[in-house]
Amino acid sequence: MEVRAVAKNVRVSPRKLRSLVNVVRGKSVDEALAVLKFASTPKARAIAKTVRSAAFNAENNFQMSPQLKIVSIFVDAGRTMKRYRPRARGRATPILKRSSHITVIVAEEEGKLGA
Repeated sequence: MEVRAVAKNVRVSPRKLRSLVNVVRGKSVDEALAVLKFASTPKARAIAKTVRSAAFNAENNFQMSPQLKIVSIFVDAGRTMKRYRPRARGRATPILKRSSHITVIVAEEEGKLGA
């Protein structure tokens, strides 16, 4: 059984999140949280919060064992806020403030069932 958690409209661009998401993909939840703990950036905190949420959903809502593995984790583009910066000679240039949707899917590790 797979359990998911989604964090929507995280105010970090998807391009910046994907590099860190690739590091934790396929790891156990404990191992992923340990890696994210030492990468103390806002993007690591957002990913760790979503991974922790998926683990808690699995344990509390579906009574799964705490030995969980990240089966799938991906980042999609969220809303883009459009702002404008005034420039020389009366011109304006756009500023795109991007956001992301983080999706984490966890399942029980296959070698460690039952406790």
